[in-house]
Amino acid sequence: MAAVTTFDTVGQKEDISNIISRITPEKVPFQTEIGTEKIHRPKHEWQEDELRAAQKNAKTQAHTYTDSNYTPTVMRDNWTQILSETINISGTLEATDHYGRASELAKELGKVAPQLKRDLELSMVGNAQVKVAPASNATAGEFASYQAQIDAGNIVKTGGASTAMTEDNLLDMLTILYNEGADVDTIMVTPADSLVLAGFANAAGRTRDIQNKKEIVNTVNLYVSPVGEVAVKLNRFLRAEDTLVYDKANWKKLVLRNWFRETLAKVSDSTRIAVTGEFSLKHANYKASGLITKAA
Repeated sequence: MAAVTTFDTVGQKEDISNIISRITPEKVPFQTEIGTEKIHRPKHEWQEDELRAAQKNAKTQAHTYTDSNYTPTVMRDNWTQILSETINISGTLEATDHYGRASELAKELGKVAPQLKRDLELSMVGNAQVKVAPASNATAGEFASYQAQIDAGNIVKTGGASTAMTEDNLLDMLTILYNEGADVDTIMVTPADSLVLAGFANAAGRTRDIQNKKEIVNTVNLYVSPVGEVAVKLNRFLRAEDTLVYDKANWKKLVLRNWFRETLAKVSDSTRIAVTGEFSLKHANYKASGLITKAA
């Protein structure tokens, strides 16, 4: 009799890995690095102030006192935004054995937190969204993003959607912020613009030290300019047109309700669990950070 092969048999057991692979990125660098501040109502307000310009100041003996000009503070505000996701797993599905997980409910719950944090990061830096302060519950509130909290004088435009950021754009931005008195510590770029930034290092007259001839390095993680050293951070969720230049200390994630999980009332043969949070974003002073953008 000829040899029996796998092609001849019936009822072979499936061979499915018990490991479920997930490549979806979970890092949210902007919200991870900035500080957090607790707030107590959907509308949060804060004030900005600044010093007058430096001037020559020399008086005669027994001079007559003159009052300085009074400059009122500027009131800023932002609104909270509710982010939520609900999973609904039937009783039958939860009771059914699956490869790679003991519980379908637990697997789905494990995905909710990173998904919501990605949504929050997108709202902070990826949508260039403006504040929506709803007059009634018919409208969802939205907080103003990074791009909507930058002084108009602190925005450098590259010249169009197809015009890449140049090193002159970056130096102009850093100089503006230095003159404002900001202590910038971060440049945040998209993956595409990280290649542009790496290209600055290949400009004429610049050299690199190569300590290991088997290793080629083509990245910039620290940009040293005439006005200081600035760390370079990569962000997948940053709006494609933008490069952010800022001091982390001037940004706060505002928390009205931190992430919480709630099992909803049972109305069918299923388990429903909602994860919700309510947040906003605060730029302590609109002149403390800048934006380089290809947007009009």
